[in-house]
Amino acid sequence: MVKNSISNKAVALAHSKKKILITQPKPESDKSPYFDLSRKFDVQVDFQPFIRLEGIPAKEFRKQKIDIQSHTGVIFTSRNAIDHFFRICEEMKISVSQDTKYFCITEAVALYLQKFILYRKRKVFYGADGTNKSLFDVINKHKVNEKFLYVCSENQQDSDITGWLKSNCCEFSLAFMYRTESNDVKDILTKTDYDVICFFTPSGVKSLFDNLPQFEQNGTAIGAFGNNTSKAIEEAGLKLSIKAPQPQTPSMVAALEQFLTIATKKK
Repeated sequence: MVKNSISNKAVALAHSKKKILITQPKPESDKSPYFDLSRKFDVQVDFQPFIRLEGIPAKEFRKQKIDIQSHTGVIFTSRNAIDHFFRICEEMKISVSQDTKYFCITEAVALYLQKFILYRKRKVFYGADGTNKSLFDVINKHKVNEKFLYVCSENQQDSDITGWLKSNCCEFSLAFMYRTESNDVKDILTKTDYDVICFFTPSGVKSLFDNLPQFEQNGTAIGAFGNNTSKAIEEAGLKLSIKAPQPQTPSMVAALEQFLTIATKKK
């Protein structure tokens, strides 16, 4: 179904220089693969974060009555989660045990832990391909006698992860350490007619409709990273054309490259 959507939109993309909107901040490095993609296919790639994260203050976090030090494993699905976990620990003057295990959605997220811990001396695990399933496979090997802390946004916790933890009888706590807010992106959406818009979180999809409640797709190809983002797009009544991660497209860049390659072949 997604494959057919890709093919249909790709035909339209074949005729002129097109515009792609990535709903994330612009990469700091000029070596970002998004810029390589732009040059390779002669497309305009713009960046605009649709959401912002606001940390929940330690005073407010205490109301959740979570004893961080009683947990032996911490689950991270983003670098933001790592930032806010260690921020809360610092604000609350909590010392994290050297025996704590960290379970990360990807290797990139796992490597980010080096900013806060002596990576080689800690127990760090990560999924093989960035999917929830690969994360579950890792957690499953270590779940016996572990008490997990799942660090997430107040309004964006992954129901697949919590559902799996429950169904697999894992002892865990949800730790809300930050929340997402919609950015004002009306100008960029109304001034530029984008051929492709790529989303990375359900909150990003919500922001689209917070800004433009009457948004109509009108042939715009919509991309999604992650199962929850894909679900949010479909529940919003939008047609999903580009999906990642998948076996052949583990990143959004790879998914876009596949999409644009089809467009090039149609010329």
